[in-house]
Amino acid sequence: QVQLVESGGGLVQAGGSLRLSCQAPARTFSGYAMGWFRQAPGKEREFVASITWTGGTTYYSDSVKGRFTISRGNAKNTVYLQMNSLKPEDTAVYYCAADALEGKLRLTGTPSYWGQGTQVTVSS
Repeated sequence: QVQLVESGGGLVQAGGSLRLSCQAPARTFSGYAMGWFRQAPGKEREFVASITWTGGTTYYSDSVKGRFTISRGNAKNTVYLQMNSLKPEDTAVYYCAADALEGKLRLTGTPSYWGQGTQVTVSS
């Protein structure tokens, strides 16, 4: 089973920052779009951000636009989510995801590959 491996979650105060990382097996995910989802307790999993294979186009949910930045590493098999100005409502398990079609991340929320999730907790 191909795995996406996330890291970087933790506990931070409101207004603080965290950077999440997700690494994918390089050859398997060549050409893939990657992105982040999150799921808060009692809520459905929601799209957060995505980035195309080239890194030339990024998408964000309205709730994080202007505060979060998604990017890819030079080798393109690593994706980052820089989270600034964090709010208590950003508290959730954050999941990395990948698919050959970017629309399956942003539009349908049905990417082919998922990470195991990393907890982000923002205290007020």
